[in-house]
Amino acid sequence: MHGSEAPSAWVRRWSHLVPDGGAVLDVACGRGRHLRWFAERGHPATGVDRDPEAIAAVQGVGRAVQADIENDPWPLAGERFAGVVVTNYLWRALMPQIVDSVAVGGVLIYETFAADHATVGKPSRPDFLLRPGELLQAASDLHIVAYENGFCENPERFVQRLVAVRETRRDGAPPPRYPLGAAG
Repeated sequence: MHGSEAPSAWVRRWSHLVPDGGAVLDVACGRGRHLRWFAERGHPATGVDRDPEAIAAVQGVGRAVQADIENDPWPLAGERFAGVVVTNYLWRALMPQIVDSVAVGGVLIYETFAADHATVGKPSRPDFLLRPGELLQAASDLHIVAYENGFCENPERFVQRLVAVRETRRDGAPPPRYPLGAAG
């Protein structure tokens, strides 16, 4: 694996739900650990980040978009992705755009710090910590496949994690079967 960090175990566990060959968006991609993960599995990948060094680090892996997504308009307005990945990032005003970026049949994989994280480290500002159930509320228009809210060790952190799919089924159709990923 290229880069300094391996992909999140949560992302690895649920990446099988992204439709084969479907485009993936990595929001606040940093140096591209998830961008690389999906690109190496045959997904056209787009990463967006405001840091020019981070964007330089992902050049050639996929489409790299440098943008200040907290202060400027959403740079991918109208685009939809088979997979949208967000880890260790929270900007509440952007949540509707993130959820809207999930294509029909696509999946949102989200993992970031929860409110109690302030007791074990940074970030500790409430602006950057999810309130209980906040991810569930943000993704309420999607089908929730998995959700966790709790404490993780090594490194110690409190997180909320969510996997949600924008369903394609019509009334009367059998329910979709979303295989649960192997714990990782």
